[in-house]
Amino acid sequence: MATKRKAVPSADHYTYRLAWSAKEAEFIATVIEFPSLSWIADSRERALTGLTSMVEEVLTDMLAEGEAIPEPWAERTFSGKFNLRLGPDLHKKVALEAAERHESMNTYVMKQLGLVEA
Repeated sequence: MATKRKAVPSADHYTYRLAWSAKEAEFIATVIEFPSLSWIADSRERALTGLTSMVEEVLTDMLAEGEAIPEPWAERTFSGKFNLRLGPDLHKKVALEAAERHESMNTYVMKQLGLVEA
């Protein structure tokens, strides 16, 4: 979800991940809202600082160009619903198994995913 003409979020509001790369023998920082950006450094701190600075620059450039700025993950709102395509045979199987347990398909699937206690 992208927004136009809202206040530009701080680079600190975005969702960063840090991982060790055995191949590079360095730390790699990534940011979920900007999947094409990453920063590699010899320490976690330098990787995160480098990427945060890069995001600040990108946000400034996007604002100057009038581009839509991605909304930080933590500031997005979610409805609690999503559609899942199962295919007719799997849909039938899940519906039958839920019915046999006297549960809604939603409850059945959430239990199967371990999101609620069985």
